[in-house]
Amino acid sequence: MTKHVIRVSEAEAGREFRSLMAHVRAGAEVVIEHDTRPVAVLHAAEPVRRTISECIALAKAHEEETGKAPILDADFAEDVEAILNKRKPWNPPVWQE
Repeated sequence: MTKHVIRVSEAEAGREFRSLMAHVRAGAEVVIEHDTRPVAVLHAAEPVRRTISECIALAKAHEEETGKAPILDADFAEDVEAILNKRKPWNPPVWQE
Protein backbone atom coordinates (compact mmCIF):
# COMPACT_ATOMS: atom_id res chain seq x y z
CA MET A 1 0.00 0.00 0.00
CA THR A 2 1.10 3.54 -0.67
CA LYS A 3 2.18 5.68 2.25
CA HIS A 4 -0.26 8.48 3.06
CA VAL A 5 1.42 11.83 2.27
CA ILE A 6 0.08 15.11 3.63
CA ARG A 7 1.32 18.38 2.10
CA VAL A 8 1.02 21.58 4.13
CA SER A 9 2.39 25.11 4.11
CA GLU A 10 4.82 26.29 6.78
CA ALA A 11 2.09 28.45 8.32
CA GLU A 12 -0.39 25.55 8.44
CA ALA A 13 2.27 23.26 9.92
CA GLY A 14 2.78 25.76 12.74
CA ARG A 15 -0.95 26.04 13.46
CA GLU A 16 -1.72 22.32 13.13
CA PHE A 17 1.45 20.76 14.54
CA ARG A 18 -0.29 18.52 17.11
CA SER A 19 -2.70 17.20 14.49
CA LEU A 20 0.13 16.59 12.01
CA MET A 21 2.10 14.68 14.64
CA ALA A 22 -0.93 12.45 15.24
CA HIS A 23 -0.95 11.66 11.51
CA VAL A 24 2.80 10.90 11.63
CA ARG A 25 2.30 8.53 14.57
CA ALA A 26 -0.39 6.78 12.50
CA GLY A 27 2.11 6.22 9.67
CA ALA A 28 1.64 9.25 7.41
CA GLU A 29 4.42 11.39 6.03
CA VAL A 30 4.06 15.19 6.22
CA VAL A 31 5.73 17.40 3.61
CA ILE A 32 6.07 21.01 4.73
CA GLU A 33 6.24 23.39 1.79
CA HIS A 34 7.11 27.02 1.13
CA ASP A 35 5.44 28.27 -2.07
CA THR A 36 4.84 24.63 -3.15
CA ARG A 37 8.54 23.83 -2.71
CA PRO A 38 9.25 21.09 -0.11
CA VAL A 39 11.44 22.33 2.74
CA ALA A 40 10.98 19.58 5.34
CA VAL A 41 9.54 16.10 5.73
CA LEU A 42 8.12 14.66 8.95
CA HIS A 43 7.93 10.88 9.29
CA ALA A 44 8.02 8.33 12.07
CA ALA A 45 11.45 7.66 13.57
CA GLU A 46 10.65 3.93 13.58
CA PRO A 47 8.50 1.95 11.18
CA VAL A 48 4.87 1.56 12.14
CA ARG A 49 4.28 -1.85 13.71
CA ARG A 50 0.90 -3.42 13.25
CA THR A 51 -0.74 -6.51 14.66
CA ILE A 52 -1.80 -9.30 12.33
CA SER A 53 -5.46 -8.31 12.80
CA GLU A 54 -4.61 -4.69 11.82
CA CYS A 55 -2.80 -5.97 8.69
CA ILE A 56 -5.81 -8.10 7.75
CA ALA A 57 -8.13 -5.11 8.21
CA LEU A 58 -5.86 -2.95 6.04
CA ALA A 59 -5.78 -5.63 3.34
CA LYS A 60 -9.58 -5.86 3.34
CA ALA A 61 -9.90 -2.06 3.16
CA HIS A 62 -7.40 -2.00 0.28
CA GLU A 63 -9.40 -4.64 -1.59
CA GLU A 64 -12.67 -2.76 -1.05
CA GLU A 65 -11.09 0.52 -2.18
CA THR A 66 -9.23 -0.77 -5.25
CA GLY A 67 -11.01 -4.00 -6.12
CA LYS A 68 -7.66 -5.81 -5.95
CA ALA A 69 -6.83 -8.26 -3.19
CA PRO A 70 -3.25 -8.33 -1.89
CA ILE A 71 -1.47 -11.54 -2.93
CA LEU A 72 1.05 -13.12 -0.60
CA ASP A 73 4.26 -14.58 -1.91
CA ALA A 74 3.96 -18.39 -1.48
CA ASP A 75 7.17 -18.67 0.57
CA PHE A 76 6.09 -15.84 2.87
CA ALA A 77 2.69 -17.43 3.45
CA GLU A 78 4.35 -20.77 4.29
CA ASP A 79 6.76 -19.06 6.71
CA VAL A 80 3.94 -17.27 8.52
CA GLU A 81 1.94 -20.48 8.76
CA ALA A 82 4.96 -22.34 10.18
CA ILE A 83 5.50 -19.62 12.79
CA LEU A 84 1.85 -19.66 13.81
CA ASN A 85 1.82 -23.47 14.06
CA LYS A 86 4.87 -23.45 16.39
CA ARG A 87 3.43 -20.86 18.77
CA LYS A 88 2.87 -21.96 22.32
CA PRO A 89 0.58 -20.29 24.82
CA TRP A 90 2.29 -17.66 26.90
CA ASN A 91 2.13 -18.59 30.56
CA PRO A 92 3.87 -15.85 32.53
CA PRO A 93 5.35 -16.87 35.85
CA VAL A 94 3.31 -16.24 38.96
CA TRP A 95 5.35 -14.05 41.27
CA GLN A 96 5.09 -14.72 44.96
CA GLU A 97 5.42 -12.00 47.56
